[in-house]
Amino acid sequence: MRPPPRQAAPPDAAQRRAAPAVVCYSVNRLPAYDRVFYEAARQGLTKVAETIVPPREARTFAVPAGHFFRIVSIEGPQVGDLNLWNAHDLTERFFSGKTRALHATHVSTGDRLWSTLPHLRPLATITHDTLGWYGWDADGGGVHDVIGTRCDPYTQLLLGGDEYHHCCHSNLSRALASHLGQPPATVEHHVHDVLNVFMCTGFTRDTHQYFMKASPVRPGDFLELFAEIDLLGALSACPGGDCSTSHSSDVARCHPLKVEVFQPRAETLNAWVSPSRSRYSRSHSG
Repeated sequence: MRPPPRQAAPPDAAQRRAAPAVVCYSVNRLPAYDRVFYEAARQGLTKVAETIVPPREARTFAVPAGHFFRIVSIEGPQVGDLNLWNAHDLTERFFSGKTRALHATHVSTGDRLWSTLPHLRPLATITHDTLGWYGWDADGGGVHDVIGTRCDPYTQLLLGGDEYHHCCHSNLSRALASHLGQPPATVEHHVHDVLNVFMCTGFTRDTHQYFMKASPVRPGDFLELFAEIDLLGALSACPGGDCSTSHSSDVARCHPLKVEVFQPRAETLNAWVSPSRSRYSRSHSG
């Protein structure tokens, strides 16, 4: 815990604290979520691929641009850590920090998953969320967060004093390594901060620390996204199970997750164009 401050509050402390809150980004210039288009494209989908992610493991999957993919709860409450890359350029990947800044700490239908600089474009758009009803609970918690980083063996060693190799970072590293045919240590720098699918999290009101609580997900729930570009994904079935008590653990009850890929009818995409990379000149001139 942080020690109490040693500095006395200045006379105008109350005035300083009373400054109005201002949302950092005015997002009215972002392309509006075209519900009519996405809902029309969702009709008559054909499933073209399916991947089962075993408990405490990760698997990769591919989603062509213009296809939908769903992350599905199939046996019991389970959260998943999601990484996304440009399938043709792994340096363009999901940027959780900018996604959080442009949307919110937790994402749902209509929000986009943005890519890293210098690309900064939507990788995927959330088109359906069966947990959209959850909203914000009495603790300030919500579902599908972009604030947690992923459980990792480095923090586990720092805080627990032991090595645990089924942390989501290690799971994702092994899955990506298998896909690329390289050792995990060679590719782990591509593993990045995640979308915590189905995870229920927030910040404590008193100390503003990151907390987790039992996920409300149940078998049959899913998060559906539309691939705006060709994607390579990796999903880890977190060793914390529903994250009700712990993570990075062999004790928590864990379940598999399923990833399904769907192709829409061709005519529904007639007016759709894959987003271009940022047009910023990259001159960075003073």
